[in-house]
Amino acid sequence: MTSRRLLLSIVVLLAALMVIACQPPAAAPQPAASNELNVLCTPQVEWCEGMKTEFEAANPGITVNFVRMSSGESLTRLRNEKDNPQFDIWWGGPVDSFIAAKAEGLLEQYDSPNFANIIEPELMADPDKHWVGVYVGSLGFATNNNSGVTPPTSWDDLLKPEMQGQILIAHPSSSGTSYTTMCTRLQMLGEDAGWEWMRQFAGNVLQYTKSGAAPAKFVGQGEAAVGIVFSHDIVAEIEKGSPLTLTFPEEGTGYEIGGMGIIKGAKNLDNAKKWFDWALEPATQELGPKYNAFQAPTVKGAAASKPELLQVSLIDYDFQWCGENKTTFVDKFTNEVAGADSLKE
Repeated sequence: MTSRRLLLSIVVLLAALMVIACQPPAAAPQPAASNELNVLCTPQVEWCEGMKTEFEAANPGITVNFVRMSSGESLTRLRNEKDNPQFDIWWGGPVDSFIAAKAEGLLEQYDSPNFANIIEPELMADPDKHWVGVYVGSLGFATNNNSGVTPPTSWDDLLKPEMQGQILIAHPSSSGTSYTTMCTRLQMLGEDAGWEWMRQFAGNVLQYTKSGAAPAKFVGQGEAAVGIVFSHDIVAEIEKGSPLTLTFPEEGTGYEIGGMGIIKGAKNLDNAKKWFDWALEPATQELGPKYNAFQAPTVKGAAASKPELLQVSLIDYDFQWCGENKTTFVDKFTNEVAGADSLKE
């Protein structure tokens, strides 16, 4: 090859390399949009199944997988899976557990546009946007009409001798309902007197259950005379035909705000945000009665199906205090008052 032809070849090669260098880099392949959402669901199974059905109808192409666990079980599960979370969002259960989960770094921060719908943001939403309230419910007493026991109308009625072996309640290690009951008494009486009340009360308990709603079902079946349960769960059993009377303690009762939060490290984060936004819409919060759930809503524009359940004497329940002390109080109850072995399911 002559030097002229060699020079021409080099020029052509350099020109080609310059064209290649000037080309924009190929776009990195984008991951396919997720078509799944894994929900840790704490309310009753019927409502969990209903929410799955409704969300899938509103979001074609997304399949919801849920596992139903009580709030205590849920918190334990999230702790155990912290390094490899198997759930994307946790829906339902008293916010005491969500406050504890936030403190342990288990929840993702998310500023949903639908936070604007919340009725009382100071009470029903985490200021740092790690959790939000999705329903409200008050504690009540369920009494079997055939038991011969007079329905209690005060907390101290539960300590009467005739109540011995007649009471069912969940264990606070597994149930947010029971923990709300315990923290209500500790707050109303002060810790020293409150723990003494809990010890006396435990002497009248026939058995502790795993689920907070279970005592209403078992009392309705005649297995005990009185159950301490959230009032909406008692109403749900009455609606099914159970022979129960619902009463409230006249000196005041505790209540729950049912929470929701996205799990830290969620594998289907975009879909979790869709559920979060959807759950804070008025139409979504009015779905409960369709699935035998009568909790009150937390968003503007949603009508309560049973407003009378909140028209009772409610204490100024301190969610932050109860949330921050949850591990300490549950451990004390388990170690000093009643163990968590052989819980009735």
